[in-house]
Amino acid sequence: MALGKNYEGQDCSLARALELVGERWTLLVVRDALYGVRRYGDFLAHLDIPRAVLSQRLQTLVDAGVLERVRYSQSPPRDEYVLTAMGRELWGPVYLLAQWGERNLSKAGPRRVFHHVACGARIDPHGLCPSCGGRPPLEETEVRPGPGADPFRDDPVSVALRRPHRMLAPLPG
Repeated sequence: MALGKNYEGQDCSLARALELVGERWTLLVVRDALYGVRRYGDFLAHLDIPRAVLSQRLQTLVDAGVLERVRYSQSPPRDEYVLTAMGRELWGPVYLLAQWGERNLSKAGPRRVFHHVACGARIDPHGLCPSCGGRPPLEETEVRPGPGADPFRDDPVSVALRRPHRMLAPLPG
């Protein structure tokens, strides 16, 4: 029996969420947007994703209200993709899933580590600041390269993330 293509018959919020973000590339697009990636070409280079798939994922996220398309150049017309409040809410699940992957699937150690800008403490695996005791806002979170980061990737996003970078701040493009 073939598997269905969606979760229409499910009376479950997790199933509805998976309809939107459960596809293979979607959370990686969201992760990069959280890092500050905004431009199509940067998503394309960093994710090494087929153009048609990226275009479809971006459009799906725009249609759902996770991303907003914002025009940054009139001539030639160019847009960038900015997380909405709904999209920023995905930080918690993305962070926790990445931490699970670091603990269970990464032999070289964490690829990225996150710090609370206000006090400098490294955020724990549950997303809490051990120094302050709270959950730092995304805008007060800094991503830094970890010991498992690939030092040889040369796309613009990987190069920019070799230095500490505040989450959501646009990466140099």
